Amino acid sequence: MRRSEGPASGCEGRRPYRPADVRSVVREAVSGRCGSLGRPCDEDALSDVLLVATELASNAILHGGGVTGFDVDVRGRAVRVSVSDRSDRPPVTVAPVDAQGRRRAGGRGWPIVCRLAREVEVAGLPSGGKRVTAVVPVF
Repeated sequence: MRRSEGPASGCEGRRPYRPADVRSVVREAVSGRCGSLGRPCDEDALSDVLLVATELASNAILHGGGVTGFDVDVRGRAVRVSVSDRSDRPPVTVAPVDAQGRRRAGGRGWPIVCRLAREVEVAGLPSGGKRVTAVVPVF
């Protein structure tokens, strides 16, 4: 299943995309693949890919000027989730505490993506912005 630059199922005409839109398409793609294999989905693996999709979309909204498009592809034993945004700045890992030792809010999403994904790629887009792609094993 591929969703790119167009609305997600049930979201015709609405942009920017929300993390729930991305999760919905991911769940549909993985469930469809499980159904075609004739076996139930691994709920833990599905939870991992849904978390990665949520973090990519949330980071695009919080740090990238909004989600401008997304793709979801089931390939072999993994799901490839790509989220595009308006910012050229790559994601960064932020220390959980500041220089004075105070805890920071946030900063946990990108490390979660990097831990759960088998591959992570950040690529600039010709029209500006970037696409962040994560491949998460699910089967």
